[in-house]
Amino acid sequence: MTILKWSKAAVATAALLLGSAVFAQAVIVAPVAPPPPRVEMVPAPRPGYVWQRGHWRWAQGRYIWVPGHWRLRHAGFHWVPGHWVHRGPYRRWIEGHWAR
Repeated sequence: MTILKWSKAAVATAALLLGSAVFAQAVIVAPVAPPPPRVEMVPAPRPGYVWQRGHWRWAQGRYIWVPGHWRLRHAGFHWVPGHWVHRGPYRRWIEGHWAR
């Protein structure tokens, strides 16, 4: 296989992996429940955007607050906010995502 063909194959493989949900999402597990959500002042609506509320992220052995922010709206989809799910003795983070 020539270098050019190999390069094209490598780029195509990388694009496939980067576009897949399995590759894009890390599984985040926490041993304790997150603190109650913080109260945030939600800014005035922005046309073409949806507000992603702030949430607690588990990192380096503790919860860290991630402030809310605007996400570009995707036509034909609705935003499902990220949330923690209790599974056995642990909590698992389900990343926010777009759904039909």
